[in-house]
Amino acid sequence: MAKRLPLILILWLFTDIYFFQVVETLTTNSLVHLAYRAIDIILLSGMTALIFIRRSGKTAQRLITALMAFMLLTFVPRLFSLPVLLVEDITRLFRHFPPRELWVSELTAALAAVIFFVVLFGITHGRHFYRVRREILHFPDLPEAFDGFTITQLSDIHSGSFSSETGVQKGLDLVNAQANDVILFTGDLVNNKASEMDRWIPAFSKLKAAYGKFSVLGNHDYGDYIHWESETQKQANLARLKQVHGDIGFNLLLNQSISIKKDGQAISLIGVENWGKGGFHKYGDLEKAAAGLPASSFNILMSHDPSHWDAVTLGHHQHIHLTLAGHTHGMQFGIELFGFKWSPIKYVYKQWAGLYEQAGKYLYVNRGFGFLGLKGRIGMWPEIAVITLKRMPG
Repeated sequence: MAKRLPLILILWLFTDIYFFQVVETLTTNSLVHLAYRAIDIILLSGMTALIFIRRSGKTAQRLITALMAFMLLTFVPRLFSLPVLLVEDITRLFRHFPPRELWVSELTAALAAVIFFVVLFGITHGRHFYRVRREILHFPDLPEAFDGFTITQLSDIHSGSFSSETGVQKGLDLVNAQANDVILFTGDLVNNKASEMDRWIPAFSKLKAAYGKFSVLGNHDYGDYIHWESETQKQANLARLKQVHGDIGFNLLLNQSISIKKDGQAISLIGVENWGKGGFHKYGDLEKAAAGLPASSFNILMSHDPSHWDAVTLGHHQHIHLTLAGHTHGMQFGIELFGFKWSPIKYVYKQWAGLYEQAGKYLYVNRGFGFLGLKGRIGMWPEIAVITLKRMPG
């Protein structure tokens, strides 16, 4: 984060200076102007302090969280209201830059206020504002017994971030309300340590699915992002985490496959360890996981990182009908309205939220059940995905 702070500060200062023109147009009250600048000083001081704290090697999670919330509350409303000012400036350019119109500044301020309250809701309530997202997928070779079979997918629980038992239970109750045939969890049960799940084992063990609950590991599950006193300690943590999956009733698939049987027919469920592009570890081995599967089997793959789909899955000799992934969280920030979908994470991941299709193969990227870093979600609400498999007629 510290490496990106200079760019963040430049963007924040640009929007700050530009939006101050609205404040000046709406009021000449010096106290209002002073309050506006006081907020700037507080945030800049905090960001500067964060740079030095990070460089000194000290942890400051509470400061980071508070600054992230504060910056979003001040930056996002101004950023999304800027187009109104830019359009006005284009017209002012051809009118030799007269003073700003009062009604334009009022409109800009009103838009910023609406966005402010959306951001505020996301920070204060968004972390448990669970949404059920449904998809129906049709396949010509789906075994008849599985016509109408439902998959409930969870991803990115990040139990180390949880604090509200009531909030988490709200999401778990919503999962059980789906009358699940199977529950598939696509990784990141914890932030770093297996012990983060201890408090939540009783609640998560009550998740129910008629044909079982299955899981894979995500990049955060290996303990790669914190310092361990020894490699032995790190491996013991991973071993305990694998036990936790069993404690909550999940069958953890580690580069392996199993059959789900119904009425004498079967589909194959494949689970790979984490495999990610760039600097992420590539523990996943689809070749090993899919070894021995019949060429005609109907295959569902659980793979935490969606970049695995483009890089490995699509070109694999075994036809993978449906891949389920997570990892991106939709960046916990974005817009989804009337079919329009946007988040800054789209510039990092080609497939980052929702359903994708290529050559009859599907990928569904879950936006995540939990949260990490920012203790909230803005626009990209926590998700429970329900996918219904249908046999294509004919």
